[in-house]
Amino acid sequence: MNESTMEQPTATPPPVMNPNKALWEKGDFTQIAETMRQSGEALVAMLGITPGIKVLDLGCGDGTTAIPAAKSGAQVLGVDIAGNLVKAGNERIRKEGLTNCSIQQGDATDLQDLQDESFDLVMSIFGAMFAPKPLEVAKQMVRVTRRGGRIVMGNWIPSDPTLVAQILRISSAYTPPPPEGFISPMLWGVESHVIERFGSAGIAKENITFEQDTYTFIALFSPKEFVDRFRHFYGPTMNAFEAAGKNGKASDLQRELEDLFESQNESNSEEVTSIPATFLRVTVMC
Repeated sequence: MNESTMEQPTATPPPVMNPNKALWEKGDFTQIAETMRQSGEALVAMLGITPGIKVLDLGCGDGTTAIPAAKSGAQVLGVDIAGNLVKAGNERIRKEGLTNCSIQQGDATDLQDLQDESFDLVMSIFGAMFAPKPLEVAKQMVRVTRRGGRIVMGNWIPSDPTLVAQILRISSAYTPPPPEGFISPMLWGVESHVIERFGSAGIAKENITFEQDTYTFIALFSPKEFVDRFRHFYGPTMNAFEAAGKNGKASDLQRELEDLFESQNESNSEEVTSIPATFLRVTVMC
């Protein structure tokens, strides 16, 4: 047979990257999470965690709330989609000497490795809200929570005048429109959407409560340096700067963010930045 007529091997296409995974692995969110530790500890302290209960921290990052929950005596499993954050979180756990906490990689829309009704408390603080398919996220959280257990979410609120909602608003003005079918993560900060999503998972409206709360970012550096951390380490902002740079508008984006951080900084020290941000605390009784 002529070599030219021989069937050539078909190249294996590269695996398709999960865009949500790619977003959160793009930078190094630990650089932002360092400014969230104190409020993470304070939030966990409000949850009334008792020794021995089983806790799932969904979208846990490098353990900002998972580690304080473990220090309260709970048996804690953290799940995050970003491999670099899973690695960083387990390293933090090792350094803390905790044996009742671990973090594994997983997707909030498909917790296939977790059994039904296996946790007393499922919490997700600014984590699962960023996963696609919110109805699946709600379904999975309800499925793995035992009857009589709780789900607690912390979600940023759309159009809120405080820091995070404004970062995302400013950044979106410099990025291309989202793909068709995209569902904004900020809708987790709208009560009616939360009720609808958990309702589809079998939770009655009466079993869902809401409270606006405050989360304070505390950074031991200036607001300008804080903006630089978002520019170089926070996936959504990194994407915005890349898009702005292509249009010659990176300096405009930088200026808008610096003005935002300066205006919301409540610290009187040039070496400290303290910025409160409002969020919606959602409690679901299963």
